[in-house]
Amino acid sequence: MTLALEGITVVALEHAIAAPFCTRQLADLGARVIKVERPGVGDFARGYDQRVQGLSSHFVWTNRSKESLALDLKHPQAGEVLDRLLQEADVLVQNLAPGAAARLGLSYEALCERHPKLIVCDISGYGDDPARPGPYRDRKAYDLLIQSESGFVSITGSPDEPAKAGCSIADIAAGMYAYTNILAALIERGRTGRGKRIDVSMLEAMVEWMGYPLYYAYDGAAPPPRAGAAHATIYPYGPFPTGDGRTVMLGLQNEREWRSFCERVLERPALATDPRYDRNAKRSAARAELRALIVEAFAGLTADQVAQRLDEAGIANAQVNDMAQVWAHAQLRARERWVQVATPAGPVPATLPPGVPDAESARMDAVPALGQHTTAILAELGYSAEQIGALQDTASS
Repeated sequence: MTLALEGITVVALEHAIAAPFCTRQLADLGARVIKVERPGVGDFARGYDQRVQGLSSHFVWTNRSKESLALDLKHPQAGEVLDRLLQEADVLVQNLAPGAAARLGLSYEALCERHPKLIVCDISGYGDDPARPGPYRDRKAYDLLIQSESGFVSITGSPDEPAKAGCSIADIAAGMYAYTNILAALIERGRTGRGKRIDVSMLEAMVEWMGYPLYYAYDGAAPPPRAGAAHATIYPYGPFPTGDGRTVMLGLQNEREWRSFCERVLERPALATDPRYDRNAKRSAARAELRALIVEAFAGLTADQVAQRLDEAGIANAQVNDMAQVWAHAQLRARERWVQVATPAGPVPATLPPGVPDAESARMDAVPALGQHTTAILAELGYSAEQIGALQDTASS
């Protein structure tokens, strides 16, 4: 099967999560991704931990199906190497420190005349448009900091303490907007024949995801309260303990479900028309007393029994799974979503990309060792064995 992006070449000056997550999506669809890494060290995400057979969990997640080119960007010949790479490339993605790409001569403005078809995607914390720099342009930005700046942390956590998300959602948001904008730019280039610049801001990506709480707090209104794992404005919607010491997550969306919940789950049909709880706004305001009634009803039931009642009543519910339970999830297994991916430390499981039906419909190649493809790529660019040796000797010194 021919994949959608076969024949597309991406050069990635990337580290951490946002840009690598973007380019991995492109690689999944068949693009050739050449990842330029610092000799001897590489993408610093390689050193975050050693949880995957001695490899970094973050790096294994975001870097399969790529080629690793070890190149010191400050080497006197690095500019020439990159220029040769970009002559055949379709896309350049970078999330270097603010201003670093421009200092290396890799801004869109510096490249577009020599490479008019090149799409340049810059990912930064706060945006890097020279026409609209803003006061935050040159600030360093990490996932937690953007979760904070975007207001996400202020509405997440318990009433007593804010919390960040358990995964890198600001990086993921920026990476996905970079990915979708690159796909759109490739379509546009098919019509115009010209590349373009894409400027993706982690802050702007997260603020887009914050649309509901922003509108909820529109024009000075109070923001959604921090409600732990419960929904801030819909009730009952969240975790509830059961008699066997487990937890059931459930969610109601409308008055029909509320009636069914009262009748078939709580077995207290009179609650459905109780004027204290007959609208969501009232239930949300009275959540403490309503929670006590629900916990009392669940105290004599196991989590499986509660889930059975919820299913019979047509109420959405879920288990609160830990990581081991997700690895063994019956639905993922039944849909054959796990495949094996090679790494320098041996094969590891990986999930198929969402929307992809089977392993033949996506590229699921190896996670590269640092500099694994350096010699082959440089030879492809026309460098002799002697020149390659000189580049690598200088890089490693």
